[in-house]
Amino acid sequence: MTAEVMANGTKEKWDPALSRLLTSLQQAKELPSTEEDLGFLSNLLQSKELHALVNVHNKIISNGASDKFFPMLSTSMHVMFDVLEVLAPKTPLSEDCKELFYLLQRPHVQGLLCAHDAVAQKDYYPHLPEIPVEVDEDEETIKIVQLVKSNEPLGATIKTDEETGKIVIARVMHGGAADRSGLIHVGDEVVEVNSINVEGKTPNDVLSILQNSEGTITFKLIPADGKGNIRESKVRVRAHFDYCATTDPYIPCKEAGLDFLKGDVLHIVCQDDAYWWQARKEGDRNMRAGLIPSRALQERRIIHERTQAQKDNDNGLCSVSALPVLTCSQSPKSPRCASKPKTKKIMYDTAENDDFDREQIATYEEVAKLYPRPGLYRPLVLIGAPGVGRNELKRRLIATNPEKYKTPTPYTSRPMKPGEVNGKEYFFVTREKMEEDVEASKFIEFGEYKGNLYGTSTESVKALVNSSYVCILNPHYQALKMLRVPQLKPYIVYIKPPPLDILKETRNAVHARSTFDVNNSRGFTDEEFNDIIKASARIEFLYSHLFDETIVNEDLAVAFTHLVAAANRVETEPLWVPASWVQ
Repeated sequence: MTAEVMANGTKEKWDPALSRLLTSLQQAKELPSTEEDLGFLSNLLQSKELHALVNVHNKIISNGASDKFFPMLSTSMHVMFDVLEVLAPKTPLSEDCKELFYLLQRPHVQGLLCAHDAVAQKDYYPHLPEIPVEVDEDEETIKIVQLVKSNEPLGATIKTDEETGKIVIARVMHGGAADRSGLIHVGDEVVEVNSINVEGKTPNDVLSILQNSEGTITFKLIPADGKGNIRESKVRVRAHFDYCATTDPYIPCKEAGLDFLKGDVLHIVCQDDAYWWQARKEGDRNMRAGLIPSRALQERRIIHERTQAQKDNDNGLCSVSALPVLTCSQSPKSPRCASKPKTKKIMYDTAENDDFDREQIATYEEVAKLYPRPGLYRPLVLIGAPGVGRNELKRRLIATNPEKYKTPTPYTSRPMKPGEVNGKEYFFVTREKMEEDVEASKFIEFGEYKGNLYGTSTESVKALVNSSYVCILNPHYQALKMLRVPQLKPYIVYIKPPPLDILKETRNAVHARSTFDVNNSRGFTDEEFNDIIKASARIEFLYSHLFDETIVNEDLAVAFTHLVAAANRVETEPLWVPASWVQ
C-alpha cells in the first residue's frame, strides 16, 4: 500500500505518519488485541475525517513557523461582541445591519471565530505531562521562588497537611502574584520562608513571617507531584445573596475573600474546591480572583438558617428572616387573608404550591448576555402584591404607544354578552375546553369567578411577541413558573411598596381608591395597607431571585419614569439572562 491510495481506491494525499502507522498495524501479528480492536483502529486510520484533521493541523503548524502567514488579531470574539454592542442600541437597523446582527449570533459563526482565536493564540498544542526527572531516592527536588513584596496580597493560601503535618500551598488565586509567577502550585510543600525553617510551625506562624518581611520574599519549596495548571472557567453567575468576607467566620483567608451584593454578576474562574470558589466581579479590571462560598456551602448555610429560624418560631421567638414565612399560607388575594370577603375578580392558579416554592434555595444562577433583537421583543412582566399599583403602571405604559405595547386577550368560559366581540374583550370558549387546556398547562395563570373560568394562555403571549409587539403582563406571582422559560425570555420587574408609613401617606395624599373594592368607591383601609406590605414581603422571600429589576412605587410618576427606562433598556441593551436562554 502506498501513501497515495485510500482504502476506497481513490487517490488522495495521505499523511505519511498515519500511513506508516497503518502499515505497521497491518504487519503486526502478535498484538494483544482482539480482531474487533484492530478493525476499529484500521478503519479509524483510513477515515477521511481523521486525515483531513491531521492535514489541517499540519498546515497550522507549518504556517505558524512561517512569516508569510500570520493572524491580523487573536481576539476576533471580542471584536464580535463589540460589534454587537454597537448594533444593539440602533433601532431601526438597516437590512444589512440586521443581517450582520443576526449572523454574528449564529453558533456556527461564533464557533468559527472561537477556533480562529485558538489558532491565532497557538492554543492548539497538546498539553503533555512533563518527563519525570530521575533522582536519587535520598535526594529531594527543591525549587527556590522569589517574589517582590508589595501592597498586593501574595494570592495563595496555606494549610497544614493532615497526614504529614507539613505546611503546603492550599490554593493559588487566579490572577494573583503567585499565579502570575507560574512557579507556585497547589500541593507544593513550604520548607523555608526567607531562610526561616517552617517545620513544626502553624500556618499562622508562616503568615507572621510574611507580614514581618520586607522587600523580596524567598520561598524554598518541594514541588507537588503535579502542577495542576487549570485553565480559567468561562462561567458567569448572578449572585442571589449578599456576601461580606470580613464577617464570615469560616472563610480560610479573610484577605482573599471577595465581597459582593445580591444581583452582582460574578466570573467564576475556578471551582476545584468543594466549598470555596475563586471568582472576580464581571467587568472588574482587577484580574486577581477572590474566594466566595460555593453553591453547596451556601445552600447548607441557608438550610441551617431556615431551620434555626423555624426553631425560634416554634419557641415563640419572632425572627426577622422568618417573617415572610409567617404570612398567610393562602394567596395574598385569598378571602381568608382579607378582613372581609372581596367581590373583585381574582385571577390566579387555584392550586397553589407554597412547599414547592420554599424548596427552591437561591444561591447562584449561571447567566449569559442576551442581545436585543429588533422586531422580537421580550415580554415585560410586572410582579407585585395586589394594590401596589401594577395595573395603573401597565395602563400608563400601554397608553404611551398602543400600537407597540399590547396585553394578551384573556380566555373565559362565561357566555358572551350583547355587544361583545369574540377575541376583543375575551376569547369565549366552553368550560370543558378551558379545563382541558388547563390540564395541559396551556395557561400561564387561571382562576374562577362566579362559576366561570378565566385565564391567560401561553400561546396568546407568544402570538404578541411573534407579531413584533411588546407584551405587557401583570400576572399573579405564581405565574412566574410558567413565564420564566427560554421560549418567552421575559423581563421581570418587581413593583415594591414603600415602607408602611410612607405607603399610607402617599396613597392618602392623592386620595387613591382601593383596588380591593369592586367599585373603587373608597380609599384603602389600614388593614389593606398591612396586607400589601405582608404580601410583598412574602413575594420577595419566595421569588426575589427571579426579578430582573425592582421599582419602588412610592411616587407613581417617578415609578412610571423608571418603568419606561426599563422598557427602553430591554429593547436596546444586552442584558444578563439564564445561560440556558442563549444556548
